[in-house]
Amino acid sequence: MRAFIGRLSRRVVSGMMVATCVAALCAPAQAQVAPPFATLLRQTAEAPRRIESEAEVRRSEGLARQARARPNPTIGILTENVAGSSPYRGVDRAETTLQYSQPLEIGGKRSARIAAGKAGVAASRARDRDAKIRYAYDLARAYAAADVADQRIMLAEGEVEQAQNILRAARVLVDAGKEARLRALQAEAALNAVSADLEGAKADRIAAYARLSALAGVEETFTGLSESLLTVPVAAPAYGPVDPMTSSSFLAAQAEREAAERRLTAEQKRAIPDVTAIVGVRRLDYENATALTAGVSIPLNIFDRNRGNIAASQAEAQAAAARLAMARNDAIAEARAAGAQIAAAQSRVAAAEASQRTAEETYRLARIAYEAGKSPLVELLNARQGLGAARGIVLDAKVASFEARAQLARLQGRTLSGDEIQ
Repeated sequence: MRAFIGRLSRRVVSGMMVATCVAALCAPAQAQVAPPFATLLRQTAEAPRRIESEAEVRRSEGLARQARARPNPTIGILTENVAGSSPYRGVDRAETTLQYSQPLEIGGKRSARIAAGKAGVAASRARDRDAKIRYAYDLARAYAAADVADQRIMLAEGEVEQAQNILRAARVLVDAGKEARLRALQAEAALNAVSADLEGAKADRIAAYARLSALAGVEETFTGLSESLLTVPVAAPAYGPVDPMTSSSFLAAQAEREAAERRLTAEQKRAIPDVTAIVGVRRLDYENATALTAGVSIPLNIFDRNRGNIAASQAEAQAAAARLAMARNDAIAEARAAGAQIAAAQSRVAAAEASQRTAEETYRLARIAYEAGKSPLVELLNARQGLGAARGIVLDAKVASFEARAQLARLQGRTLSGDEIQ
């Protein structure tokens, strides 16, 4: 019986190898494999999320340049005392004035506006760095998700192969009269269940690669990976402890609060009225003479005192301060949890791998006992399910370990390999 099952297993494996080769030959020519993660991260400088963040920096730089601009002067020509009643019917008594007007900003309005522009640039750059770090984190998670999807398919395929072998063995024993037909039906039900899991894993793989390709900004969907991020060595000792006050999210919130306060000051200064200095030259045709004119105009702040903009800026500053407090609390909590999560994830992987070794031995012994007729089919099915569950737990533990390492790298503004993100 053992030799018969061994021959069946070799035939199944050979069939799967042939099917894999045929699928590889029939694969589309445009299939592309994602490069190693570090290379992919460098190649995604033109990804939409990266372009959007960099465009916001250029926008703030343009606004900062505009904040330095002074008010434009005004030149006007005015002719008086013409085309009227006597003695102003003609143009003999015309008085023509060439006038130059220059608004003068007082009360520190321009300096406040420039300071607000500089603070806006600093805030946008801080947000851009935070966006780069978060993008690297999200891209790493998407890359790992595709890797996990591949491994889940491998596990599901192994489950299907084992279930097929058990079903064949059960049918042989049923035909030989050593098992009831119920056992074959149980094995068939188990095969159907793991086959459904395999189809679900294939669908999850398609979705994972689609998300990775979309995040990387590539037109053709990736079909494979060049490396596995789940096996990247833990770099936590090289990083050192996490300083929550240096996290990119906290620094971005801090810069945004500073920019909001600067904008509030600029709006308060805008309520101060501008003074316009006027200088001109007047030509008096009747007297055949020329004279200078000079004056000053000041607007009356009766209706528009900029109170609405000031109130809006005050609320914006308060919201920025609240976001800074939340970012500080989150950074402290995440920094405290980072080290513990790394250690716990390592212990979880070790325990899961030990459980998998035990499950593998249990399944091996259960298969030998069943083939020898010393144990019922249900024990073999339970052992197989236990082995599949143990393999899934190992994979879940590796995913948790990766998540902890990726989170630590994000908090410290680094890639998984430890390189600092600027």
